[in-house]
Amino acid sequence: MSLSMHQASIPVFVRAFGVLSRLLDKAVEHARAHGQDPNELLTARLAPDMFTLVGQVQRASDTAKATAERLSGVPAPSMPDTEASFPELQERIAKTVAYLESVDPARFEGSEQRTIELPLRDFKPVFRGDGYLFTFALPNFYFHVTTAYGILRHKGVQIGKRDFLGPYTPPANT
Repeated sequence: MSLSMHQASIPVFVRAFGVLSRLLDKAVEHARAHGQDPNELLTARLAPDMFTLVGQVQRASDTAKATAERLSGVPAPSMPDTEASFPELQERIAKTVAYLESVDPARFEGSEQRTIELPLRDFKPVFRGDGYLFTFALPNFYFHVTTAYGILRHKGVQIGKRDFLGPYTPPANT
């Protein structure tokens, strides 16, 4: 059985955004239950030089969109980083998932061989598509999702490993 680049990316991103959305819901519930200002959670960070919770969600979104665009050639929607509330973060997640799900799987065919050049400031790595997905894009994406989880956990939101892993859904027979 072979695994396509689409299968190795889009369902992974979509599932993780479902988990992230549920984590944000639990954060809102936590803030309400404890009479806490939700902004305290939105602006929380694990270290002074790290992104806030809002920034982590935005970077996860950007990473997933950019990965899909680079592998499929389908332009990703621009999303300015203006979110300042939990509903706005949920909307960004929904828009990101809508874009990811709109990309035809056929557009990923051959992307494992495609050259991917990243325009990062003073670091300009060049990858083959499969190397980009497995050694850069997915780890980067999960870094931001995991850090969002860590911020919420650090701020006392009652979440655990099962919340991060999300519900188990057996793969569909194809």
